Amino acid sequence: MKNCLIIVNTYKEESRNIAKKIESFLQERKINSSILEFNGFSDIYPFSGYDFVITLGGDGTVLYACRGCAELEIPVFPVNLGQFGFIAGIQPDEWKKLLENYLDGKMPVARRSMLSYKVIRDSKEIATGCSLNDIVVRSNAAVSMVYLELACNGISLGNCKADGIILATSTGSTAYSASAGGPIVDPEVEAMILTPINPFSLSMRPLVINARSLLTVKILPSREKNVILSFDGQTPFELLENDIIEITKLEKDAVIIGPSKEKFYNSLRFKLNWSGGPHA
Repeated sequence: MKNCLIIVNTYKEESRNIAKKIESFLQERKINSSILEFNGFSDIYPFSGYDFVITLGGDGTVLYACRGCAELEIPVFPVNLGQFGFIAGIQPDEWKKLLENYLDGKMPVARRSMLSYKVIRDSKEIATGCSLNDIVVRSNAAVSMVYLELACNGISLGNCKADGIILATSTGSTAYSASAGGPIVDPEVEAMILTPINPFSLSMRPLVINARSLLTVKILPSREKNVILSFDGQTPFELLENDIIEITKLEKDAVIIGPSKEKFYNSLRFKLNWSGGPHA
């Protein structure tokens, strides 16, 4: 380990203070470090050349790091400075001990499936990207439905009339998809969760499919012309009628330091109040 990038979320006041302490700690270990400021939205991923990345923020900062690090196979060490911290499982008061453990090879490392997408317009690929949580195709206007044609590996899933659809990873199953009624899936399961958003038909239910499937979404003509694609809550991309979005598993996985089965299920119990009891 020679080079580390520290991503500082500029909206978290304590992130810069912790970054300085981490810089000093790494310097003592003869590890070079650089600071990258992140304000919640970015499509720039200057991660090449680093051995690992430390994030100081919430889950959004981790999502950003994973989008840039996955294909480079760079591990992400996520320190939670956010309110929820479902993915960022390392707490601010334990970073030093756990970072020392990681550098000594004593920390668990988890691989998380990611999704890739490409947008095809008039037979030309016009946009590509990846996500750790989800990819969303929806209307950008309030109280407006879009009309979508869905297929999995070339097999028709029918047409969907809804406010939109969410394609989530197992990691993202606890995020937007869950709030829209989708199932919670163990993050170690390689799956893609298709969750409709306020579907017109009561029979349109969430669907869990193999993550390595090729899901295609075609924008059909409808009264709503303002249709967008977004990934991990980033700046949306405008879609047009007859655009086709192809979604499948990213070839490489995100590598995250620290997650465990215990932390995942504890997060379900204590952060999502998933207990099944009368006082949940």
